[in-house]
Amino acid sequence: MDVMLPIQQTREPFCSFQCVQSTASRIHAPRTKISTRVFINFSSGNALLASNGNSRDGLARKQKQGLVSAISKVETCGTNGKLSHKEKTFNGESPSLSFEEFESNNHLRHLVRNGELEEGFKLLESMVYRGDIPDIIPCTSLIRGFCKVGKTRKATRVMEILEDSGAVPDVVTYNVLISGYCKAGEIDNALSVLDRMSPAPDVVTYNTILRSLCDCGKLKRAMEVLDLQLQRECYPDVITYTILIEATCKESGVGQAMKLLDEMGSRGCKPDVVTYNVLINGICKEGRLDDAIKFLNNMPSYGCQPNVITHNIILRSMCSTGRWMDAEKLLADMARKGCSPSVVTFNILINFLCRKGLLGRAIDILEKMPRHGCIPNSLSYNPLLHGFCKEKKMKRAIEYLGIMVSRGCYPDIVTYNTLLTALCKDGKVDAAMEILNQLNHEGCSPVLITYNTVIDGLSKVGKTEQALKLLEEMQCKGMKPDIITYSSLVAGLSREGKIDEAIRLFHDLEGLGISPNAITYNSIMLGLCKAKQTARAIDFLAYMVSKGCKPTEGTYTTLIEGIACEGLAKEALELLNELCVRGFVKKSSAEQVAVKM
Repeated sequence: MDVMLPIQQTREPFCSFQCVQSTASRIHAPRTKISTRVFINFSSGNALLASNGNSRDGLARKQKQGLVSAISKVETCGTNGKLSHKEKTFNGESPSLSFEEFESNNHLRHLVRNGELEEGFKLLESMVYRGDIPDIIPCTSLIRGFCKVGKTRKATRVMEILEDSGAVPDVVTYNVLISGYCKAGEIDNALSVLDRMSPAPDVVTYNTILRSLCDCGKLKRAMEVLDLQLQRECYPDVITYTILIEATCKESGVGQAMKLLDEMGSRGCKPDVVTYNVLINGICKEGRLDDAIKFLNNMPSYGCQPNVITHNIILRSMCSTGRWMDAEKLLADMARKGCSPSVVTFNILINFLCRKGLLGRAIDILEKMPRHGCIPNSLSYNPLLHGFCKEKKMKRAIEYLGIMVSRGCYPDIVTYNTLLTALCKDGKVDAAMEILNQLNHEGCSPVLITYNTVIDGLSKVGKTEQALKLLEEMQCKGMKPDIITYSSLVAGLSREGKIDEAIRLFHDLEGLGISPNAITYNSIMLGLCKAKQTARAIDFLAYMVSKGCKPTEGTYTTLIEGIACEGLAKEALELLNELCVRGFVKKSSAEQVAVKM
């Protein structure tokens, strides 16, 4: 069975459809030199089936006059939008070459779809080496794939291969590469592509670059790009102006942003609700809440209805300034206007009430949410749990954790970290360990801060052996302990009198390229002083200074106490007075140390 491959209509009066043998027939049958074309003369509507077999010779002779020539230009299979400029004869060789090109492009699509980017890149190189013209669609996907994984150099190389092959990348392909550069922070490369791209950049191109420039705080450069955009008669849209208005609010204030709003209107570009939300947010950040409320109320007269996000911006500002009564009124106004509150709306209120310690009212808001069609999420419960933990109401916190789960809302790592911090501060490390062990079974993997919290808790209650096992566990999971992890362990070992282990761990962290801080050094010195090894502690002070770590007041008071403990109270007091005169130790701290001596 033959497969008909339709191709794009050319400007010439003839259009060709290339018949090639199916994959099955190509595999099982010997190769023949039969090649068929259908030529249509659009001016006459007649068709000719030309073949180098004998079955159609009669028809070909009758209709060949004025319809076809022996040689025609054949378009390549794909979407490159250009002819291959190769003259093909009807000797049977062209179809197999074109079919190979078609197969290669299909294979390229398959590789890119499966995320096999490197294999796709190798295939692209071999295709171009053979003289095939790659299809821009899989090549665009290949560029996008490399950009997603941060390989912008590879993406650039794909574009270069594509351009050199004779294919014509369209504006979408260039936009994908520019977007990749912008996300990688390579704005200069993005601007370079903008200057040289052959298809005219569209508004999406400019918006991508403008957003990146504005996010980097380069508003002046963004305005220059806008001028270039206008010169090239690519007119900005509402997204363009909204990006620039937001950046102007941050950098120059709302007053300057309003000028852009006026320019926007003069160019016939109508602001939308997102534009107005950006301005209202800017007004709120300037501390002009009453002006923001007036703007909100005037929006319908501008031809734009405020949405739930508009109200949430105002609501957040009301809560942050303590205007709870106004927040309640705004919530009622939303319901009256038919603007349904969202989960975010309620979460703003719950957060505010919990920070103020009004947990009862926060619970009332939480319970009202389902009536408004809003299902509480972990961000709704987390402030409550944090509030209970802050007030040391751990039973209540655990109770609400159970309620949360029973309602189908599963805790996130923030929820667990909140509980773990509270339990460890309260010395309930066994309960903290139980929760930590459950995390893996709950499908919520612990993060560095989770381990650090529990390791610190265990170290403070004299359970450094368990803490060291957790260190091994996190390392087995591929996590890299930081200075907080090691400082907690060093302090714990020093407190337990395991000073040699503490020093070994201290040198381990140095070997890992982690610089000890003053807390780490102080912990070692405290351990040495308790072990009546003050001379070694003083050596550690010298080592600390040589490493560029500045001693703290605690460093000096620890050493003074250590000297006094070794029976040198008089010398210790003299040294303390000298440090106090030089400003290294505060007078109040010196008095406390003197009392201990």
